[in-house]
Amino acid sequence: MTNQVLIARWLTVFPELAELEAETKDTLFDVTQFQRLRRGDVAYYQGQLCLNYLMCIEGQTRVFKTSETGREIMLYQVGAGETCVLTTSCLIAGNPFPAESTVQADLLLAAIPADVFHRLMSASPKFRNYVLSNYGDLLSSLIMLVDEVAFASLDLRLARRLLAEAEDASVISKTHQQLALDLGSVREVISRYISEWERMGWVRSSRGSIEVLNRSALAAYGAGDSASHGATLQSGSQA
Repeated sequence: MTNQVLIARWLTVFPELAELEAETKDTLFDVTQFQRLRRGDVAYYQGQLCLNYLMCIEGQTRVFKTSETGREIMLYQVGAGETCVLTTSCLIAGNPFPAESTVQADLLLAAIPADVFHRLMSASPKFRNYVLSNYGDLLSSLIMLVDEVAFASLDLRLARRLLAEAEDASVISKTHQQLALDLGSVREVISRYISEWERMGWVRSSRGSIEVLNRSALAAYGAGDSASHGATLQSGSQA
């Protein structure tokens, strides 16, 4: 695939780039490299230096932290049309990547070299405004996650996660173990909630997938509706 085709796809997924100054666009089109990563690849290791400003054209990555005991919790996902808040933070502050990022779906990235990123942040008001606005939105989402982990019980977080994963389709291609990793829990606890919701007719669990059958009931539960909670498990455990 030629660079011209890749640039066209980049502009389609990130239409904001078309609003940049002509000189800025010329610079970006000249120096940006396009990278492909396959599902299962590591996009970033913890402690790795961030050498590029990355913009996801297609695919998805999972950014997570691992505790000293080996338990994982997913911080966020990066999909098409999005950038990585931690990568941006590391580039701005000059710090190494503080988490790990793995590829969930084959990835196509536009990679702007760090030196060009810093030069454009100084020279191009429109580029700087785009980066900082995007960074602010992503940071707000990350703060919401911290708030949820700190104050919401695991069952509420699981209900919300299932709805988020099933936003485009009712079937979620994830195992109980994968959901446990996303939420910083263990498989047995996740399975207990899902089994109860399956008994209630809200979900159907199959090998390697979960189907959401009653979106409104799950949404009410995730919102903390007392009637929904009275109908199922009573647990505030973070497990």
